[in-house]
Amino acid sequence: MPEYVIIGNSAGGIGAVEAIREVDKEGSLAIISDEPYPAYSRPLISEYLAGETSLERMLYRSRDFYHENAVEAILGKKVVGVDVDGSFVTLSDGEKIEYGRLLVATGGVPFVPKMEGSDRHGVYTFTTLGDAERMASRLAGVRRAVVIGGGLIGISVTEALTKRGIVVTVVELKDRILNVILDEEGSRIAEEAVRRAGVTIMANSTVTQITGKPGGAPGVHSAVLANGDELPCDLVVVAIGVVPRVDAVVNSAIQRNRGIVVDRHMATSAPNVYACGDVAEAYDYVLDINRLTPIWPNAYLGGRIAGYNMTGRSAIYPGGTGMNSLNYFGLAIVSAGLVMPDGQQGYEVLTERRLEEGVYKKVILRDDVIMGFTFVNDIEKSGILSGLMRDKVDVGGFKQYLIADDFDLTSLPKALRKARLGPRPQPSAGAAPQEKARALAVD
Repeated sequence: MPEYVIIGNSAGGIGAVEAIREVDKEGSLAIISDEPYPAYSRPLISEYLAGETSLERMLYRSRDFYHENAVEAILGKKVVGVDVDGSFVTLSDGEKIEYGRLLVATGGVPFVPKMEGSDRHGVYTFTTLGDAERMASRLAGVRRAVVIGGGLIGISVTEALTKRGIVVTVVELKDRILNVILDEEGSRIAEEAVRRAGVTIMANSTVTQITGKPGGAPGVHSAVLANGDELPCDLVVVAIGVVPRVDAVVNSAIQRNRGIVVDRHMATSAPNVYACGDVAEAYDYVLDINRLTPIWPNAYLGGRIAGYNMTGRSAIYPGGTGMNSLNYFGLAIVSAGLVMPDGQQGYEVLTERRLEEGVYKKVILRDDVIMGFTFVNDIEKSGILSGLMRDKVDVGGFKQYLIADDFDLTSLPKALRKARLGPRPQPSAGAAPQEKARALAVD
């Protein structure tokens, strides 16, 4: 019986392996994934589809990672059930694997709404390398594509397809693209850049049907909108978003809300079971609540904290928050924390606009503490703001400089500048797990 079993072979699972092996060099450890690949960087799948990178360049760790860390990698098999009373997981082929401690790091699964024709050949989702491989292998002869969803996934696949010479129409249910990570002004700048690349954006629209080729030939003929308009296309990508992948635990006693509920140790309601990453509702240090924050760094850090606790050494998750950094269609955007106060009282909003340059900066404060920020096309100083937000620094004495063109570390008060220019805390070999967590949180 493996002492440690990890379901999921992405950032959270790898973080857990590394933390476990820091503490326990000998305990048996298995990692299970329904994907057949070694751990790779999911944010790079759009570059793979565009033909700009390869699997080898996408690898998150070397191919020797599993051997070097004495990990039994069970790849290409899906966990279909978790029995917390019997302490075992069941694989799709019926095999049962017992565990001493379990980490659920299953990530998210694409949300595909009910839509006539969504199962046709030529309709894809776009969250895994397998999705990108299947799509790339069938692009010959594709001239027009419809991407359903104007969020991060939709815009990333749109750029990749555009680079392959395909004419793309983006269909977005809301009134603007990237509406979760940008306010109206930020979205407008993004839309202008996307349209300049030849992409058509159809906001306030939805696809209700995907038609097949005449005569019953395999493939896609068009996407039909709710208003009856028909968009001829050879390929459709459903990129509406992802939801926590909880299917393996849905019949267990593990507490769930939108995702799996965890505490600050990344422990679930079931004994010896932990969760992290996109599947987990973990602590958000900006909003001071548990919620889904499905981004790569949070998954990795959550995995490390879970790994420490799985070995029996207590570690506290310092918290994460929503943070997105993207560079598509010539746009550089960083968005973190609270994006829009939505009319709530007590918030102060600082903005700077240089629209002729496509530059937009916005910082949201509450009681002189940064609650969120958005930088478009002038992102160099976003790392400083991220650190100030994470550490809940009172910026009242210098907040007017936060959106200035010449803002940098020298704009900070001397004592604060000295503290932030000093060496970052590094966990020593004998450091307590809590100290390691704090050190990780500032990287």
